[in-house]
Amino acid sequence: MRFSTYMHEWLYGKKGYYTRYKAIGKEGDFYTAVSSSKFFGGTIAKHIIALVDEGFLPEDAMICEIGAHHGYLMADIIEFLYTLRPELLERFEFAIVERYDALQEQQRHYLQECFGDAIRLRHYDDLNKIHVNHAFFYANEIFDAFACELFYKGHIATVHNHEIVFEEQDAAVTALAERYCKDRGEIAVGYEAFAAAMSEAAETFEFMSFDYGEMQARPDFSIRVYYDHKTFPLFDESLQRSKRYGTSDITYDVTFAHVKDAFESAGVSMVAFKAQMTALVEMGLLDLLQMLQQHVDERVYKQELEKAKLLIMPDFLGERFKMIRFRND
Repeated sequence: MRFSTYMHEWLYGKKGYYTRYKAIGKEGDFYTAVSSSKFFGGTIAKHIIALVDEGFLPEDAMICEIGAHHGYLMADIIEFLYTLRPELLERFEFAIVERYDALQEQQRHYLQECFGDAIRLRHYDDLNKIHVNHAFFYANEIFDAFACELFYKGHIATVHNHEIVFEEQDAAVTALAERYCKDRGEIAVGYEAFAAAMSEAAETFEFMSFDYGEMQARPDFSIRVYYDHKTFPLFDESLQRSKRYGTSDITYDVTFAHVKDAFESAGVSMVAFKAQMTALVEMGLLDLLQMLQQHVDERVYKQELEKAKLLIMPDFLGERFKMIRFRND
């Protein structure tokens, strides 16, 4: 089978890695900005309010997360919306795009525990099923979870009994590799369909996403398997792929130029691309921390400050992670 099919089954098959809930953080499988600090969601909430104030986002818009895991990020956003502009909770409709029923139920249960009937929440199992006038879409670490083809000097990878060989050719994959100046590396599959679906989901919208990677493609393979807080290159001879298949995360660095091209081909404009550190500061992270300092004791403030620093530290999440933002108006 092609590697893209293998990776899709690894992550999303009947016993795939993402089909079951995974703990995040020190006791779980991996760290994310969400698990580092509530102020990640708080800063997104502040940005949503700014969109309302500038007149781009009406107060009856849909706020939609693509792939919400447990629901922590949406909960943080809602909590800060309530703190900063509580009347918006009555007017916004909240939505999650999640393909798995079990994860939908966990998200629904968690958000019900947090907010009861204070919010309106809908689930969709496919972005194609959303048709609204106005929306704000957001996602965290989604593009690195798209299946990809592995490309090496004109050939794509196939997999037989977990062994990877480069023996087939594909003109479309080769064209993308040439476009992004790759003679080896990952070529994501599905960005174009995702962008096209979002372009049809709302008449006007903004989409914000955070992920790790660069605008230009890496000159080599970045694909890796992550488990037990350790990283193993996919081609590492010590990695037993048959044992890791479906039980560990598999990921790669995002080529944001490919994401940008996919959305622009769907008629959606990129309006920002920045390091996470820069993006969060410009959206008001430091303002939120200053507000916190005025309302809590010094001990609590210092605890939250240390957590928030993880979001913007260059050697942790601040520089390696990027924010990309698109707008269709």
